[in-house]
Amino acid sequence: MISEDRIRDELKNTLNETNFPGLGERHQGKVRESYIQKDRRVIITTDRVSAFDCIIGTIPFKGQVLNQLAAFWFEATKDIVPNHIISTPDPNVMVVHECEQLPLEFIVRGYITGVTKTSAWYNYERGVRYFCGNTLPEGMKKDQKLECPILTPTTKHEKHDRPISREEAIQEGLIDAETFDAAADICLKLFDAGVKHASSNGLILVDTKYEIGKLNGKLVVSDEIHTPDSSRYWFSDTYEGLFKAGQEQRKIDKEYVREWLVSKGFRGDGTPPELTEEVRVEAARRYIQAYETVTGQEFIVTDEPVAARIANNLRKAGCLK
Repeated sequence: MISEDRIRDELKNTLNETNFPGLGERHQGKVRESYIQKDRRVIITTDRVSAFDCIIGTIPFKGQVLNQLAAFWFEATKDIVPNHIISTPDPNVMVVHECEQLPLEFIVRGYITGVTKTSAWYNYERGVRYFCGNTLPEGMKKDQKLECPILTPTTKHEKHDRPISREEAIQEGLIDAETFDAAADICLKLFDAGVKHASSNGLILVDTKYEIGKLNGKLVVSDEIHTPDSSRYWFSDTYEGLFKAGQEQRKIDKEYVREWLVSKGFRGDGTPPELTEEVRVEAARRYIQAYETVTGQEFIVTDEPVAARIANNLRKAGCLK
């Protein structure tokens, strides 16, 4: 594991944004920046962190963790579901096929938890028992395991993501029934594979978000998969004891940042508080721990400035002149 001193050294050198003229038409998302080149896309994962649909700041090495962990999972699941990846020329970069993205995010949940307004527990605590087409029983407790995984889609391209059921999504014309059901089947297969792999490494894959696109008319998984940004991970050895005691689970994911923001009174409205150095360092430690625990591999970093390293590797790969 990288030392805390090394993480602190990176606090002022995080990758906040990129600018590579000639790489392609630039599109900026909350965390990733895409450069479109005809039928492919160069995705650069920055160190930005978003929560409650807001960009909050940066976390050292976060972009590298997300990109390398996504690449790991794309490789691990390619025989289950096809994906959009072509190559990873740099630890922060992925070259992918250009896809037509479905207008929904597909979230699979194995437990009832969460602090965001789209999370199952947030809604359940406020009396919601019919959530995204799923009927939830009375008397559930925070972090309780669901009888079986449920699918809880949300909208995309709106100011704030909105929970939506299959029937509502079809009725609103966002998607047709055949495409929804095929995408749902893909997501449940991926989640099952993720749960089994996480369990073998002492982790619980609690829930996760999938992005599904169409490539040559066929559905593929895209964006990221089973990363600490898109998923919740808990340690399995202490789950039962903490749950019975009503205590918070041990976790290695972005929920740590969300919970800190909530403790400061922020849930997406108004100006977010500035992340402290301590929060940024601890978040980085958890991201790195997630990578090493999930993959079983050491997280390797270099001292070369990230932007310069990316440019050099893009040139070597023939993506940038």
